[in-house]
Amino acid sequence: MSLTHISVRGAREHNLKGIDVDLPRDKLVVITGLSGSGKSSLAFDTIYAEGQRRYVESLSAYARQFLEMMQKPDVEHIDGLSPAISIEQKTTSRNPRSTVATVTEIYDYMRLLWARVGIPYSPATGLPISAQTVSQMVDRVMALPEGTRAYLLAPVVRGRKGEYRKELALWQKEGFTRVRIDGEFYEIDEAPALDKKYKHDIEVVVDRIVVREGLESRLADSFETALKLAEGLAYVDLADGVAPGREQDAAGAGAMKNAGLPANRIVFSEKFACPVSGFTIAEVEPRLFSFNAPQGACPACDGLGEKLEFDDELVVPNEALSLKQGAIVPWAKSNPPSPYYMQVLGSLAREFGFDLTTPWSDLPGEIRLIILHGTGGRPVNLTFQDGRKSYTVKKPFEGVIGNLNRRMLQTESAWMREELGKYQRPHPCETCGGARLKPEALAVRIAGEDISLSARRSVADALAWFRALAPQLTPQQQQIATPILKEIIERLGFLDNVGLDYLNLDRTSGTLSGGESQRIRLASQIGSGLSGVLYVLDEPSIGLHQRDNDRLLATLRRLRDLGNTVIVVEHDEDAIRSADWIIDMGPGAGVHGGEIVAQGELKTILKAKGSLTADYLTGTRRIDVPRERRIAAKGDGSQIRTRAKPAAKPTKKQLKLLETQGKFIELANARANNLRNVTARIPVGTFTCVTGVSGSGKSSLIIDTLQASASRILNGARVLSGPHDSLTGLEFFDKVIDIDQSPIGRTPRSNPATYTGAFTTIRDWFAGLPESQARGYKPGRFSFNVKGGRCEACQGDGLIKIEMHFLPDVYVTCEQCHGKRYNRETLEVKFKGMSIADVLDMTVEDAVDFFKAVPPIRDRMAMLQEVGLGYLKVGQQATTLSGGEAQRVKLSKELSRRATGNTLYILDEPTTGLHFEDVRKLLEVLHALVDQGNTVVVIEHNLDVIKTADWILDLGPDGGVNGGEIVAEGTPEDVAANPRSHTGQYLKAMLGSSA
Repeated sequence: MSLTHISVRGAREHNLKGIDVDLPRDKLVVITGLSGSGKSSLAFDTIYAEGQRRYVESLSAYARQFLEMMQKPDVEHIDGLSPAISIEQKTTSRNPRSTVATVTEIYDYMRLLWARVGIPYSPATGLPISAQTVSQMVDRVMALPEGTRAYLLAPVVRGRKGEYRKELALWQKEGFTRVRIDGEFYEIDEAPALDKKYKHDIEVVVDRIVVREGLESRLADSFETALKLAEGLAYVDLADGVAPGREQDAAGAGAMKNAGLPANRIVFSEKFACPVSGFTIAEVEPRLFSFNAPQGACPACDGLGEKLEFDDELVVPNEALSLKQGAIVPWAKSNPPSPYYMQVLGSLAREFGFDLTTPWSDLPGEIRLIILHGTGGRPVNLTFQDGRKSYTVKKPFEGVIGNLNRRMLQTESAWMREELGKYQRPHPCETCGGARLKPEALAVRIAGEDISLSARRSVADALAWFRALAPQLTPQQQQIATPILKEIIERLGFLDNVGLDYLNLDRTSGTLSGGESQRIRLASQIGSGLSGVLYVLDEPSIGLHQRDNDRLLATLRRLRDLGNTVIVVEHDEDAIRSADWIIDMGPGAGVHGGEIVAQGELKTILKAKGSLTADYLTGTRRIDVPRERRIAAKGDGSQIRTRAKPAAKPTKKQLKLLETQGKFIELANARANNLRNVTARIPVGTFTCVTGVSGSGKSSLIIDTLQASASRILNGARVLSGPHDSLTGLEFFDKVIDIDQSPIGRTPRSNPATYTGAFTTIRDWFAGLPESQARGYKPGRFSFNVKGGRCEACQGDGLIKIEMHFLPDVYVTCEQCHGKRYNRETLEVKFKGMSIADVLDMTVEDAVDFFKAVPPIRDRMAMLQEVGLGYLKVGQQATTLSGGEAQRVKLSKELSRRATGNTLYILDEPTTGLHFEDVRKLLEVLHALVDQGNTVVVIEHNLDVIKTADWILDLGPDGGVNGGEIVAEGTPEDVAANPRSHTGQYLKAMLGSSA
């Protein structure tokens, strides 16, 4: 069995109920099921963890101490395992030095290519720089026509001030008789006195030669002397005529290019050095092109390509406020409030004749410049009040930005640095222009491009460029470059195959979505060419348009065909249908899950009874297209056609929507990242989906521009929005709420109860119980984060970490509290026989029933249940939640607030990690929000969500530089009828099957 299958027996990790399962080896296995049904517990926490643990245990004790070892999963035994590699969504580095090119090792090969094939060029003259041996120099001179007369000179002084009397005497003592000073030849003892205030050029005449046979030995000696004298540089100036190859320059055509280099001069250098500017490169090695090494990193920005600078827009985020109202936020919000700043502004107002009550936007540009950037050395009268005395100081004003810069440099407080850092944003480094490298590295080019220019290309563009590079190289260069180019092209091809052709190679890893980072790692693994490995993937289709799904699935099949076992936790229908073997977990979530509902090939799954997955695959269950779209209006006020005619008598819902008819948000000429002056209209009071292929500009339009700009205007947030001309229609809203997939907490002490605020109410409730009142317990007694009620043996963690050096750290249950987190006295306070620790250990759905008589707690728990998280424990650690679960916890928190009906909700792929049934529940919640009068904007690829939308903005037509425009907008039926829309083509089939 172990040769053909991975055999798992008695798996009880998390909510798994002692399951037994056999997974075929060397196959593509998809594990699916409801959120929380135990998919990840089986795939990652059991199979991968044991495979990784066994492999690491086979290493020496010395090696093991440097590796992070997995905990032994709660399973009886597993047979047939291979060394395991997991490709999850949270594995990408957030380091700003990590880029797409470095993660995939493409940049390592690029560095090698530029070091071995690249040619250095002088930034001053544009001439190629090359190092030459003495033999090459001799051969070059001997190639001149016989009888050519020339001077061999050692350029000892180049463009430097001084008298050089001592140096001239020294050269004469060493046996040299003639020099050329500023272009004129002199005997050394007849050399003129030099003015030390002016720059001079001095060349020592080492030899006078006439090219003829047998001169080689003498010439070699003379070159060695000249190179030693002039630190590796020598000139050969022809007595008559023009140096070979410089005929055009003499005519004036190349004078600019050669920056004044004499037409009769041949320059020789045994170093990589420019003969005119003195620009030198010590050695051209791969490390010269690394922005993470001191040999290559730009010294001004340390290889980051950008610097943090105080930004005018963050210092004055709301231009409608006056200086008196606190337009300058860092001065207005100083802690404690300082009268000094208002006195400074008052003095400036008197000096330059403006009013402190005038809105910032109405102040003249010159005045705003003075306030922010100072008077530039011009002294002004600054009057200060000290108690009853006032005094005036006349000095230059440093400006608000200057003041912030000075405070940032002088402070030693980490808190102050963090506070001031809120007003900074990265700007491209002025020295390297964002290239991250030293001038020496940027001087080396291949086919006219330095390495930073090539790294700024998209994957698709770079692939085409490197494929076309070989014919542009010399035969010798081709021989060197061929194996390097093969590796680069192969890796770029893998990225292209997994749908990442739109990513720029220099894009930092921290800006990638979970799905993008996962597919990058997937591409890297295919490049490694390993076989006999167990790969475990977590929803690789996240963020991928339906059009690119086929390429991803072909990649997974290729990984399988190399001889690997590929286990994928996935909800995507195409992935499920293309799997060799399917395992459906369920039947419910949390405590109701942890069992295998069905397993086998697709035909077996489709016949399974009691499987929600099978019901959706066969069409027994489905998410229906709405019978009618909500009433909306185009920009001209004309009504958009609906799917079905509205009822004769308007319903309350229709009457509510009639109020918003003709109202819309308009974002004009958005041009962040790859957007091409996009003007987008979103109808108010509707459910709007923003769709398009990966990299088409959805996030740039909605998150970077619309959400950021709306947050500044409505919420007063200090964020910078993408460039755009205007944003209108926000008068219909009182706030904007962005619900993304970032973690709700980064420590195990954070949980759904603390994030939603339910834990505060729970602690207040326990503190109000008669037992607590009698003992004098306050709410803080029931917190596991502070001294008092928590168990001090484990400091409220419930576990104690034992470091085992070369073995994995062991977490043992605290003997004092037995994992309860609280001390004995606190646990004695009970409500309905349950202590605070018992409440944290309940599932959300149990807590709804338990607190049914306590509305503040019940309502928050009910909202978590409504968004499909009833299976979570009330006190479940935030670090164990997936991105989709974290997003739904945030959604439930927002839903539990008092609804105003005038909120703009923005969600980024809320269906991440959701089963078909979970998507249906989520849609009910989102549509209920819209029915209350709110506007919901969702970035989404899931066709089940898109088909229920009232309005669609479809971006494209493709990703990266080929995207950034709206290719279709309107109802799903309108978009489906548009032949330019990739989304529309898939939507057409979906609408037809739903009908």
